[in-house]
Amino acid sequence: MLTLLKGGRVVDPANDVDAVRDVLIRDGRIVDDPGPGARPDATYDATGMVVMAGGIDLHSHIAGGKMNLARALTPEMRGVIPPAAEVGLKYAAMGYTMAVEPAMVPSNARQAHLEMADIPIIDRGAYAMLGNDDFLLRLMLARRDHRAIADYVGTMMAATRALGVKVVNPGGISAFKFNTRKLELDEAGPFYGQTPRAVLHTLARALQTLGVPHPLHVHCSNLGIPGNVDTTLGTIAGAEGLPVHLTHLQFHSYGAEGDRKFSSAASRIAEAVNAAKNVSIDVGQVMFGQTVTASADTMAQYRNSRFARPAKFVCMDIECDGGCGLVPFRYRSRDFVNALQWAIGLELFLLVDDPWRVALTTDHPNGGVFTSYPRLIRLLMDKSFRDDALQQIEPHARAATQLGAIKREYTLREIAILTRAGPARLLGLKDRGHLAPGAAADITVYRPGDDAEAMFAAPALVFKDGGLVARDGKVLDDVLAEPPRGATHVVRPDRDRAIERELRDWHDRHMLLSFDRFALRDDEVGSQDRLVLHPCRPRAM
Repeated sequence: MLTLLKGGRVVDPANDVDAVRDVLIRDGRIVDDPGPGARPDATYDATGMVVMAGGIDLHSHIAGGKMNLARALTPEMRGVIPPAAEVGLKYAAMGYTMAVEPAMVPSNARQAHLEMADIPIIDRGAYAMLGNDDFLLRLMLARRDHRAIADYVGTMMAATRALGVKVVNPGGISAFKFNTRKLELDEAGPFYGQTPRAVLHTLARALQTLGVPHPLHVHCSNLGIPGNVDTTLGTIAGAEGLPVHLTHLQFHSYGAEGDRKFSSAASRIAEAVNAAKNVSIDVGQVMFGQTVTASADTMAQYRNSRFARPAKFVCMDIECDGGCGLVPFRYRSRDFVNALQWAIGLELFLLVDDPWRVALTTDHPNGGVFTSYPRLIRLLMDKSFRDDALQQIEPHARAATQLGAIKREYTLREIAILTRAGPARLLGLKDRGHLAPGAAADITVYRPGDDAEAMFAAPALVFKDGGLVARDGKVLDDVLAEPPRGATHVVRPDRDRAIERELRDWHDRHMLLSFDRFALRDDEVGSQDRLVLHPCRPRAM
């Protein structure tokens, strides 16, 4: 089938395009030549509209054990923690065509993938959580060669069908199990004797050795602690030039100045990120309203449980492999801390210079639900709207932020980078996030207007793999009746599989499942034709 999108303004930063042109789709791909005598089977007039690639959310908690725990803990909050069947519908209606689950515990990978397979329409992937697992920490304790550690990391990525690797509070979740309540960047953890800095560098080097496209996805130590700016700056230095992606950076950009011992350190963090070209970030913007904080950082969630609204929480561990904490919370604009958190996130967005190294996120649902993205986009694009919002927050927080003095307004091109081209590049998705011939025909068409929130909340047309799935911000009825299934994106690094002998013995002695049962098969993450394998760079020595 040949489809023509006619006469729209194509905003495609990956190919340096911002011009009025047609877009042709054949068999789910963008093409430049329909062939001799070919006539479109369907034509859509995009005159006066903006055409972008489908949105890509590289960090959104959408599946896995903690999401199911969150649903069980707060059944009254379906709008905040939607079931898997609704996640894809909400994303697609908003113009997004891919979302990545950022915290897949390896022991729970099978369940996470089965749940993601129930998410309709959009593509998905997941990062395997390492850095607090017993096997890795034992390898480090034994001072094993970095190549053996890289083999282990690659094996875990292959076994869990992961797109990347995430480390959460490096070594800190493991330390919590030994009754340690706080672990500084250069403090040796209990039993294994490893510092967070050592864990961070070990994993970043392993991914560099394996050639994995996405840098190590880093949830820094001391999340949410006033004064954690020093930990974050130390983390940037601790990478020693290796590629790292600092996630939900807003929660790690706090000073301890002022009468309330809580202040913005966004300018210091932004200066460091601007200088460190090996670092990319997503912000984890706070948006006011009710949510549920859901994090593998058990240490931080245990500490935050006293702030739960409503007053209930859950913490858990699985197979000594990873932790989880669920705390419902309501961000309030008239609360000093919440209001300053909101401002700090926006400061980061506006003070980091290079949009290619920034991804738009709220750390759904931790800072706010993903359906709040259109409002966040308007806050970035419209200074007058941002200034009006600033006047509504708690007065002392307003006085403590430099947000009102920042004049920057994001352009459509920059928004396309933050939400499409940049995440695709950071994830190594060569055929997503852009509109060149050969790319997947994941396309969103917007009606431009003065109100960017309205524009991005209800796109005129959304195409997934060349098929129209939504119109005017609503998923089509025939799509609802039989929703298509997106692809699962996977990276499978080259590695020496000799490490599997040790893993088999370790699983036999310590785990409920043997390693052979633990490792997933391709058919457990989706049908073979919907599994997209992305290549690694050649393995480094």
